[in-house]
Amino acid sequence: MGMQGIFGEGVDRIGGEPVAARMAKKAPLRHLDPTLLIITFTLVAYGALMVYSATAGKQESAGLDPSAFLNRQLFYVTIGFFLLLAVSFFDYRHIRSFTPIIYGATVITLIAVLIVGEERNGTKGWFDLGVYDLQPAEIAKVIVILAVAAFLAERKTDLGASDVAGALAIAGIPSFLIFVQPDLGTMMVFVVLTLALLVLGGAKLLHFAALFAVGLVAIVVVFQFDVIEDYQITRLTSFLDATPDVRSEGYNQAQSLIAIGSGGVRGKGFRSPDTQTTLDFVPEQHTDFIFTAVGEQLGFFGSAALLLLFALLIWRALRIATMSRDLFGTLVAGGIAAMWAFQVFLNIGMTMGIMPITGVPLPFLSFGGSAMLANFVAVGLLLNIHMRRFLRA
Repeated sequence: MGMQGIFGEGVDRIGGEPVAARMAKKAPLRHLDPTLLIITFTLVAYGALMVYSATAGKQESAGLDPSAFLNRQLFYVTIGFFLLLAVSFFDYRHIRSFTPIIYGATVITLIAVLIVGEERNGTKGWFDLGVYDLQPAEIAKVIVILAVAAFLAERKTDLGASDVAGALAIAGIPSFLIFVQPDLGTMMVFVVLTLALLVLGGAKLLHFAALFAVGLVAIVVVFQFDVIEDYQITRLTSFLDATPDVRSEGYNQAQSLIAIGSGGVRGKGFRSPDTQTTLDFVPEQHTDFIFTAVGEQLGFFGSAALLLLFALLIWRALRIATMSRDLFGTLVAGGIAAMWAFQVFLNIGMTMGIMPITGVPLPFLSFGGSAMLANFVAVGLLLNIHMRRFLRA
């Protein structure tokens, strides 16, 4: 009987250890996931082109550099790439040991931004660092995934009510701090990724039934006691109005639908004149409404290609989750997949009038440094887990 039959692992062994595991220790780069990198940088290129198209006309009209936003986006991408390298080559199993420190620093940062941060569009959530505006809430998404994953991995899928409560507390503290900024969209992302981690971590159906009941009570309390401002309620519910006031709360969504609908099947072409994008009709188009630039200029085919790229990105994350040799890696990869899936659904949904306007960016496409850096860190973690998939926990 051959070596494969003796050990039943489909690999040869040297010194009692699978060759793949030995190579993963010595040269993890051999097990890099090129598909994930190709998808990531294709999305980044997509986003860079759309950011340029959405901002160049306005910049030119103001006598400014039409490439200013593009250059800043590429700067964020460059920093993000170095973060990706750093995160991917530092064994993620050691990162687990540092999660309490990183989590604590994140909570302190979220408290600090409420005290000394800058307020924009009614949300106090930014630090002005000169060449870079830091939004801690975006970074906190990845940190919470790591913290909750580390906590649940210790329980080894044998979760009791106290364990579920502990995971909710870990995610709940930063979620509350983000809620009071207020940033409801990001808080919704936290809720979804936490539920996804609980599913992967082994929470029982009874736990989710209890959470559902508590959630309903919390929603009633929030609305009955005016915890949410009137303008926030309007933003969350305006998409349900069949005849919204396009002069106020319905303006963004109306312009978004016009832009996407006018693109047709093939689109109007990159930076075509006399379009919603070129004439700057869609507010916040280079950030929250970047998908409208895709729909108008590249049409159905370009939008479908973008959605396919996102589907492949999420598929790679889920595949890496199944390939991980330890529960922590599975939870981290699964949490990242849930984060991206919900953000894509929420962002594109709001531009098409089927989801509320929440200000959640489209991963790798929307202009902004903090979200870009957080997404590159997430890719670095996925690469990290993939490169060490042959190592035992």
